Amino acid sequence: MFVRLTTAAALCLTATVALADRPAADKCAAGLNADGQSIYAASAAQVTPGADVRAVVKSATETLVRSGSVSMGNARPAAEAAGKCLVLINS
Repeated sequence: MFVRLTTAAALCLTATVALADRPAADKCAAGLNADGQSIYAASAAQVTPGADVRAVVKSATETLVRSGSVSMGNARPAAEAAGKCLVLINS
């Protein structure tokens, strides 16, 4: 019984710590242009401890470009800016 409670408490604490800097990331994202905000929104839920932020951003950006939501010309600078905000989630 004690082991289960300890494990449950540890999982809750881990989830809280992992999202501790989400407000800072959201504040950073508020300053992005529309394309950067779209990339941030599409990527943020996938940024978890241990996640490869670059791969997450690249995948989300490619999807947004294919759908026409982000122009190819704006994709790279917007993705780089969004990535700088996204890394704050796990810092």
